[in-house]
Amino acid sequence: MHQEVIENLESIHGVVLGEVGSAMLGRNFGIMKNDRWYKRIVRRGIHSVKLEVLLVAIGHNLYKYQKKKMRNRTAA
Repeated sequence: MHQEVIENLESIHGVVLGEVGSAMLGRNFGIMKNDRWYKRIVRRGIHSVKLEVLLVAIGHNLYKYQKKKMRNRTAA
């Protein structure tokens, strides 16, 4: 199973998907860190860390949703 994962990651399709996913993730984390002043995780324990990151991501998505909603309202 491990060998199959390595072969998939080293294939051309795997490399392209890895680059695209990395760029998309990096952009969102950069926005959260710079624009939302989220610098570090302050919780301890895997469950608390997951919850904290989830809440930050929900806040980020709500901000994007509200911004898109306001853009559509002003355009109409």
